[in-house]
Amino acid sequence: MPKATAVWLVDNTALTFEQIAEFCGLHVLEVKGIADEDVAQGIKGMDPIASGQLTREEIERAQKDPNYRLKLAEPKVVVPKVATKKGPRYTPVSRRQDRPNAILWLLRNHPELKDSQIIRLVGTTKPTITAIRERTHWNAANLQPQDPVALGLCSQTDLDNEVKKAARRVERERKKAEKEMAKAGTLLPAEETTAEPVPDDVAPPSEPEPEDGRMARLEDVAPELARAAKQAMATPATPEAAPDPDAIFASLDAEKGDGGAAAADSAESNETARRESASENADEGGRDSEAAPESAGEGESAGKG
Repeated sequence: MPKATAVWLVDNTALTFEQIAEFCGLHVLEVKGIADEDVAQGIKGMDPIASGQLTREEIERAQKDPNYRLKLAEPKVVVPKVATKKGPRYTPVSRRQDRPNAILWLLRNHPELKDSQIIRLVGTTKPTITAIRERTHWNAANLQPQDPVALGLCSQTDLDNEVKKAARRVERERKKAEKEMAKAGTLLPAEETTAEPVPDDVAPPSEPEPEDGRMARLEDVAPELARAAKQAMATPATPEAAPDPDAIFASLDAEKGDGGAAAADSAESNETARRESASENADEGGRDSEAAPESAGEGESAGKG
């Protein structure tokens, strides 16, 4: 009530119009109109000393010095601040039809946001968010994703703050999952679980030698190879003896002789086998000729009977 306080100060103090105007937050001409009774007619003045806004010493000090500015007295009773819970964002009626498009944009571009964060940004409800996410909204076929900042449903600062909060939450969840996996251990690959057990006496396969070790070993062996090559060049080569023709023909004749004897033995054995088979065939033919007349006689006797 600045005008009521100004009315009381004009009527009960000798303060200047500038001092009263600055203390009450009014214009100088307005305070002058209160003094001339042109403004604030019928307003009852309010004592700032009784309300605890000023002290008598402060007013007396300001009356003595026209350039002094009044200061509010410190309150004797500390009133605790009441923390008001921030409710859902109010959306004007003309923009409520754009909220489904903004929700679809947030779900596509920032899937890490929780439903509660989307509610704070756009001022919607959780069933609406679920329906748009599951494509069961009554107008799902006509929805077009649009930036809520461009639609005027939220500010860019609020959107950035919510995205940063979601990113920090996702990072915390990832680290927590990694700690749990490290504590629980990991499963062995299928190659190790299905492989046959290796006996203890079998040595494990040796690892390939690194390239540096190979080069070092070649450098150590190179001087020895050089010395061996020098010795081979210095030693004269021993001439080989020329082959003897007589010895070569004698060995060929011996091989032919052995081969001819073997061929004669095989021919003799074949001739003996042929003669035996011929004699057996002749014996069988004689037996057949003797049996033929006997069968003919039996046939004639049977006819006579």
